Amino acid sequence: MADNELAFFMNKLIQGDNLEILKGMEAESVDLIYLDPPFFSNRNYEVIWGDKGEIRSFQDRWAGGVDHYIAWLKVRVVEMRRVLKSTGSMYLHCDWHASHYIKTEILDRLFGMNNFRNEIIWCYLGGGAPKMDFGRRHDIIFRYGKSQQYVFNSDAIRVPYQAEGIGRKDDAMWGKHKGTDKVYKPNPLGKIPEDWWFINILNANDPERIGYPTQKPEALLERIIKASSNEGDIVLDPFMGGGTTVAVADRLGRQWIGIDQSPAAVKVTEFRLKNNMDFLSSSYTADTDAAPFITLLHKYDYDTLRYQDAFQFETWIVQQFGGTPNIKQRSDFGLDGRTGDNTPIQVKRQDNIGRNVIDNFKSAVERFDKNLFEKNIAAQKPIGYIIAFSFSKGAIEEVARLQNREDRIIKLVKVEDIVPIAVKPSIGVQVKELSRDDKGVRQIEFIASGDSSAGIEFYSWDFTYNPESKQFKPQVLWDKEGKQVIALKPGTHHIAVKVVDNDGLENMEAVKLTVNGKVDASPYG
Repeated sequence: MADNELAFFMNKLIQGDNLEILKGMEAESVDLIYLDPPFFSNRNYEVIWGDKGEIRSFQDRWAGGVDHYIAWLKVRVVEMRRVLKSTGSMYLHCDWHASHYIKTEILDRLFGMNNFRNEIIWCYLGGGAPKMDFGRRHDIIFRYGKSQQYVFNSDAIRVPYQAEGIGRKDDAMWGKHKGTDKVYKPNPLGKIPEDWWFINILNANDPERIGYPTQKPEALLERIIKASSNEGDIVLDPFMGGGTTVAVADRLGRQWIGIDQSPAAVKVTEFRLKNNMDFLSSSYTADTDAAPFITLLHKYDYDTLRYQDAFQFETWIVQQFGGTPNIKQRSDFGLDGRTGDNTPIQVKRQDNIGRNVIDNFKSAVERFDKNLFEKNIAAQKPIGYIIAFSFSKGAIEEVARLQNREDRIIKLVKVEDIVPIAVKPSIGVQVKELSRDDKGVRQIEFIASGDSSAGIEFYSWDFTYNPESKQFKPQVLWDKEGKQVIALKPGTHHIAVKVVDNDGLENMEAVKLTVNGKVDASPYG
């Protein structure tokens, strides 16, 4: 994979309309696509996150009937097929409402009937049953290849020789077949699953649960990802929802891209991933628990950008600028990336950049590629770009002097000219003791109150917050009300809560809580 492709496909969470994002992706660049689009049920319960992006998408789907729904989905699948590699596979998850339309009007037409591989029936149990119908306890997953050459890792997904959910063992069938001398023996790894899978839905107390109503079990995605991709391959989920696809892909050593219209979906998935990894830094190696990733929102707050890890910021802002970051960070003359024509980019995660930076950059650019340096001068094009939060008067004057006196054009680019910067939400926390028992255990109520001109989206809570590492690993990912009640034993406790607004911006408040005779809570940074 070329450097620019690697940079583009670094693990990403992207907020936005998947149609527009897919249109900007390179053709034949993704190995596996799993999509679980909103079902054609015409029910308001499909609005799960409740933010503006999701509601707008819901309304777009329902401007007309089933024909409109199919048209809405088809234009997206057209782009998905385009970005899928010739050896890639696509799994489309749906239910009975429109499965027949989706297969005949979209998938067979776009992929071709010859590339249909399976209609997988995902079976599960559930409470309640209709009185006049058979209970509906399955979804449908259509599997298509793009060509007759596709990845299928049968040994990675074998299961014991026992029909799923039935209890009938098939090993008694093995032996010498009647009328032949050929002896058939079972594969020691088990059998390839049939095209119906019993993987139960998540119950209310399942540790996988994040609060997302239509959350899919990781076992379901694990089978799909193992079967149709290899380590290092790129997995795309264009309707990310609660983030199960990217979480499993990350755990299995795949690269991934997750897209969702909802800022809540993006931020919940971000917190979910960070729960399973150490704080990202330039010291990351492939042996750590999870790969680094970037989150692409519509707006960003100054503090988050200005004070985040330097390597993360350099990589992210170069990509936002449309360039390719210098991933290796070696023999780079202090340069952090390049544009499409290899013109150097330098990033300074600072304010008020001085003239000395201009002097050093000009020298580095010339040493980096003298031929390109002279070519850009002759064409009156920029010899390089410097990205920073702001520039001093001296830096601006020196750039003007270089252009007027030496025909050397250096472009100074402010971060706010690349991405919109907004004010992050404010947050406060109230602590109230509700009750206590004879062992000193207290029932404590925490009430978070956030404020943002964009509107508050949700809260996340970490009841074992580590103030030294400052790593936020929430046990409650998605709380719409901002209210939690927990039992605390005597001792010192550190509690942190994050608020996320409708722009996807966040802020955190942490409190130190001492339970010993009385409850004493004090906030800290």
